[in-house]
Amino acid sequence: MAISDADISSAVSAYLGRYPDEAVLLAEPMRLLSEGGDFTSRENFRMHVTAGALLVRGGAEVLLVDHRAYGIPLQPGGHLEPTDTSLLDAAVRELAEETGIDPAQVVPASRTPVYIEYGRVPARPQKGEPEHHHLDIGYAFVTDADMGLIQESEVTGAAWYPLAEAERLVGHRIARAVPARIG
Repeated sequence: MAISDADISSAVSAYLGRYPDEAVLLAEPMRLLSEGGDFTSRENFRMHVTAGALLVRGGAEVLLVDHRAYGIPLQPGGHLEPTDTSLLDAAVRELAEETGIDPAQVVPASRTPVYIEYGRVPARPQKGEPEHHHLDIGYAFVTDADMGLIQESEVTGAAWYPLAEAERLVGHRIARAVPARIG
């Protein structure tokens, strides 16, 4: 069964139960979700959902990709597909697609998102996309595996970064990737 707006609302509510101080930051996406509108579709330019993965290896390194479209290091992630059945599974799919890591070697650190970010995406006329907003819902995972072949159409590279360096590059969401900090 495909991901529904209710599934997305449920994930955001669970996240806000864990991080209530972020309610103001997520007020607009919660308002949009309450109105409905198939936010899984990347054709919904009021807002659509993306899924991200913070993958930790050995409790000391986080896997980041060099994002082709944005030109910066980020956690693996991307748009939902009609075949995705959960946000968690979508995050694993994106992780595997972009980094070639074997999904069987990836274990969720939590079934609740560890970060949710709502942000403006600039227009990309070459793709027929006006300015719009993403609601990026991210999950933490652990592994002992290494990456495989990267998806060169979306990323230009991938590497394991020490936690402090990853946090400097990507931001505070990295701190929530470490299972000991998730609780």
